[in-house]
Amino acid sequence: MSQTDAAIAADLILAGLEFVERFTAEVHPPLPPNRSPATCQAEHGRFDSDPDEFVDVDAPDMPAKVNAGWWRMANEFELFDEQREFLLGVDYRDPDAIDPEYAWVRVRLAETWDLAASGSTALRSFLGSHFTRRFVPEFTMLSLDQRMILNTTVWGDATVSTIVIRPDRIT
Repeated sequence: MSQTDAAIAADLILAGLEFVERFTAEVHPPLPPNRSPATCQAEHGRFDSDPDEFVDVDAPDMPAKVNAGWWRMANEFELFDEQREFLLGVDYRDPDAIDPEYAWVRVRLAETWDLAASGSTALRSFLGSHFTRRFVPEFTMLSLDQRMILNTTVWGDATVSTIVIRPDRIT
């Protein structure tokens, strides 16, 4: 059985994300066909974290650096609308299930938030668990106007950073 919206909302509030609704309208992320944010290149409108925003999963300052890098890029590339709302990719599958049940949910960023140390199951990295026992975040967000997609991700070298795909900002 899938998780309920109420269960997802209770989990996301740990990170300071207020559940607004499950988003049922059609979604068109600004990605080329058959590409994920991590496989996009500069010619697709990819923007990476600054070098000092990449952080090792076991670094003591990992949560603070991930939050700061995410916040900078979310603001610079206009993730939020006027109410600080955006879409978040969430897996609704039951914790014992194998097959994912992905959906977009509309969320609002609360005044107090902490994505990188929240412990939110919806924001937990599967890959990060191969490197460390601590909570490591990994998530995908989309602006409501669908002009930008943001991905905070764990890389194969056990680092975390944020990337944005925003094709209309290609110079």
